[in-house]
Amino acid sequence: MRRFFIFFIFLIVSGSVFSQDSAFQSGEHYKFRIHYGIFNAGYATLDLRMDVFQGNKLFHAVGKGWTTGVSRWFMSVNDLYESYFDEYNRPHRFIRKIDEGGYTMDKELRFNQTNHKVLVINKKKNTAKNYPIPAGVHDMVSVFYYLRNFDMPSLSPGSAISVDMFFDEEVYPFKLKYLGKDVLKTKFGKIRSLKFRPLVQKGRVFKENESLTIWVSDDQNKIPLLIKAKLLVGSLKADLIEYRNVKYAINFVKD
Repeated sequence: MRRFFIFFIFLIVSGSVFSQDSAFQSGEHYKFRIHYGIFNAGYATLDLRMDVFQGNKLFHAVGKGWTTGVSRWFMSVNDLYESYFDEYNRPHRFIRKIDEGGYTMDKELRFNQTNHKVLVINKKKNTAKNYPIPAGVHDMVSVFYYLRNFDMPSLSPGSAISVDMFFDEEVYPFKLKYLGKDVLKTKFGKIRSLKFRPLVQKGRVFKENESLTIWVSDDQNKIPLLIKAKLLVGSLKADLIEYRNVKYAINFVKD
């Protein structure tokens, strides 16, 4: 369980040509149920609002993940991720505060988009250090919204998309592969969807490099609908159980 919520929040995908209209709006809310095998392991939420940081009006995304029930006996998880980003989806501030089975972390990242640096503040160790970053780099949450603001026309099955993220004091090349279109049965009805497979790190958590599959709605929202993961031990699934204030109509299949 330890690293699942980390990947869950930011491994949401979209397409390859920038859209003129934003796919999201302030007040957007998602809630997911996490299953480990046949067990209900926990929940995760993702909320978006407007806020002010250092005098700038920014989007403020808040992601939370926690275990429930029997799963807490084996691994108690209580994770918090926050990202402040502008209308161009550039991150300005990122907060990561987690407690996973006694493993804790409390870090804040402050991005300087002009000088291409990020200040990493480790509140547990009381340290602060600057790192160089390339133009267009993202944090683990802002990348979700950045990718949602892409369109799909130029994608074909097998196409790969790459995005740079700053993760654990280094730039992480996040890659994913488009698998094609699908119709997904959800608690809300059948929804036309797009299917992706991120290339993840084999061995630490996942069974193999292509162990993660993600479905997002095939409409202007690019709503995350379902995530499936094969782990070294067992499997995980996260499905959408609640949403509010999406910007566009969802592409339901009419019976």
